[in-house]
Formats: sequence, structure tokens, C-alpha cells
Amino acid sequence: MVNRANIGCGQTPTEGWWNFDSSLSVRLARPKLIMSALNVIRLASDESVRFAGVARQKGIRWANACKRIPLPNKSLEMVYSSHVLEHLDPSEAERFLAEVHRVLRPGGIIRLALPDLRRRAEKYMADGDGDGFMESLNMREYSVRSLRTKLRILIVGDREHRWMYDSRSLIRLLEKARFADAREMAPGETMIPDPGPLNLHERQEESIYVEARR
Repeated sequence: MVNRANIGCGQTPTEGWWNFDSSLSVRLARPKLIMSALNVIRLASDESVRFAGVARQKGIRWANACKRIPLPNKSLEMVYSSHVLEHLDPSEAERFLAEVHRVLRPGGIIRLALPDLRRRAEKYMADGDGDGFMESLNMREYSVRSLRTKLRILIVGDREHRWMYDSRSLIRLLEKARFADAREMAPGETMIPDPGPLNLHERQEESIYVEARR
């Protein structure tokens, strides 16, 4: 029985786990013609069409984890989420972690990989490049006004950041969400027994890794 899940897996699902993503590319992956038609009218990019193909091939399931992870209470021993939390505003992040807490068994482990705010701030303090610092945060620098842009974001997904974390602020957030033993992990380090195919170095050049127990 599968008791591990990768939430927000994108195009890199974990073999043998539940894999969920909130992209409409996943929701519209079947039938294939829908994404192809959206690509023709330029509402879906070539990358989105490829993502839909990966979702069909790898069995990625759609889920809005801020509302509900479609699994029973206390059914998982491990949840992994990479570069997802920064795309949520603070209230959404709290709801996301509440859902993870619900589906994890007592003692189950959550592992989060996120872009490291401290690393970006230290680079700014070293080089003084304010524009480079703001670009590195990947916050949306424009207002979404046109209907086409709104539809494209709905289909492709909103890739801009809503909030940023360093290891301390992420640990505080996990503790607020009733997780215990939260700690930063070095790349490749984990509390997970037998991590199997999980990539413990995913995007390590820009990431922090924090784990905690339910």
C-alpha cells in the first residue's frame, strides 16, 4: 500500500509514491486533445502540453492541497513538497500544512524544499545589486489585467512567489502548524527511513531543506 506522497511534484514525480499537482495541465491531461487545442490558441505553452503528457504517463493526480489532499486521515508516513510553499500566501500555507498534518500518521515526516531567502539576502548584501535581489525573489512585478493573461495563469499555473522563507521562519511556521522536532537538513540528509527514490538534493543550489514530525 502506498503511504508516501509528493505534493506539487510538477514534472518530477517520485516513483512508487502518490504524486499530486495543482496545475490545470494535470487536470486537463485527459483527453489529450484539450491541451493541444489550448496550445493552438496560445493559452497553453509547449511546456504545459509536455507536462500534461508526463502527467498521463506517470499517473500524476490533480489536487488543490490548500483545500484537500484526496487521501484519508493518518494514511501517510511521509509527505514531500518541493518549491510549493513560496507560491502560497501565508493563510494558504497554513491551510496546506493543516492538510499535510491531517493525512500524516503520528510520527510521520514532512520534508519541505524551498528557495532560501537568506542566501538571496546575503548575496544582495555582498554585491548591492537591488534589481538582481528583487528578480531573485520571483515576485510578480506586474498587475494581471487582461483576460487572456488571467486565463493563461489559470491554465499554466501561477509561477510567481507569494512569500519567502529562511530556515528559521519555516521552522516557526511548522511549529505553529503543530509539527514537532522541526529542523534544517543539509542536502542529502534526512530523518526519513529508507527514502528510496526521493531526490534529497533537489535544486540544492538554491534551496533549504526542513523536516519535521507530526
